[in-house]
Amino acid sequence: MKIQKQLDPVMAYMEKELRITTNFDVIYRVLKIGNRKAVLYCIDGFTKDEILEKLLEFLMEQVPAEFPENMHEFSKRLLPYAEIGLSGEFEPAIGALLCGQSLLFIDGYEQCMTIDCRTYPARGVSEPDKDKTLRGSRDGFVETLVFNTALIRRRIRDPKLTMEVIQAGRRSRTDICFCYIEDRVDRKLLNRIRRKIEQVEVDALTMNQESLAECIYPHKWYNPFPKFKFTERPDTAAASVLEGNLVILVDNSPSAMILPSSIFDIIEEVDDYYFPPVTGTYLRLSRAVIAVMTYFITPLYLLFHLNPQWLPGWLEFTIIAEEVHVPILIQLLILELALDGLRLAAVNTPNMLSTPLSITAALVLGEFSVQSGWFNAESMLYMAFVAVANFTQSSYELGYAVKFMRIINLLLTAAFGLAGFLAGVAIFILAVVTNKTISGYSYLYPLLPFDWKQVKHRFFRMRLQHENKG
Repeated sequence: MKIQKQLDPVMAYMEKELRITTNFDVIYRVLKIGNRKAVLYCIDGFTKDEILEKLLEFLMEQVPAEFPENMHEFSKRLLPYAEIGLSGEFEPAIGALLCGQSLLFIDGYEQCMTIDCRTYPARGVSEPDKDKTLRGSRDGFVETLVFNTALIRRRIRDPKLTMEVIQAGRRSRTDICFCYIEDRVDRKLLNRIRRKIEQVEVDALTMNQESLAECIYPHKWYNPFPKFKFTERPDTAAASVLEGNLVILVDNSPSAMILPSSIFDIIEEVDDYYFPPVTGTYLRLSRAVIAVMTYFITPLYLLFHLNPQWLPGWLEFTIIAEEVHVPILIQLLILELALDGLRLAAVNTPNMLSTPLSITAALVLGEFSVQSGWFNAESMLYMAFVAVANFTQSSYELGYAVKFMRIINLLLTAAFGLAGFLAGVAIFILAVVTNKTISGYSYLYPLLPFDWKQVKHRFFRMRLQHENKG
């Protein structure tokens, strides 16, 4: 619907759409500019009061002898502020108001001015609790989209760096920013993602990037391996942009989604690059080896417990000497569940009670649980390694994917012995091999298809000048 010249029907329409008498935070102010009536609308808490006050003070002092012909000329001559737009229809104007901009209607004009003097409640830029580094920068993304784009632009001063914003959600109208370098991004991937988001039919992106990920990639939900890489670090996001990847930022979310992402991208961490090549290579390879060990260690323990004659002589000390009261499979499954319970308890425990919780957990899941006969010491040892080793991966999704595959292997091994163990390994391999990135490429690239140059880049931390040449 177009904006009328007369101010009274404009005010009546805004009252009907915004229910101003009901919504206490929607503020309007009737003004007198020269010999004309005007009205200003804004959202309380979204507006920088000092800037808006100075603009109105300046505007009311500039009493024109004759008003300009249109709102465009009016804004150029009488309102010297950089962030001003014009709207001739109510729908985009109300959308701008709900995003935090202020609207100024003046009697006699068929347009309104959108004054962008907004501010959002935001926390300080600090190091993320999850993506910490030993030597890198200490800033991290926050819930405000503009701050996050500024953190990336601070690192990439290239005019080809593009920040493209679209909206999703019929009611939430959540801002989604595509961050990419114009001459490096995969245009087909960019157009495909943009088209999918524009076709998303949801009321709101309730869970931010997870909601967006499920909307744009609904296939193979049963495969637990992550299809996307998430990071709360602007330096990681900036490096991905420079490599030609597409980074998606969602308003109200303190993390970035990186596309496309193979399993090697997800395993990779920022500390690999903040240390010399030899140290970075060691960190990268050790993290990959530990991830594989977390999958194999408990199924192998169960397999050799069921078949102790297969153990070589130098490993005979691993045979359980004490009496087993509870089947090993049940012990391992209970411990898998108990570790998740402790993790959830740690998340929901107030800081002042975290120390008592840790002491209690150590006692209950330590010596007392072994003495009670529920668990054997060997089961506790191997599950303790798995629990600690899971924290070597920054991706929670990858850790839980390996966990689900490990539980499947435990069940198959307990039921069918060696054949079940091999079947569990085959399911694990098939889940990884058949998984696809959102761009359609192999999840195991550069192993499938094999690219020796990229394999060296993925497994070994090369010198930076060599990487730039590649």
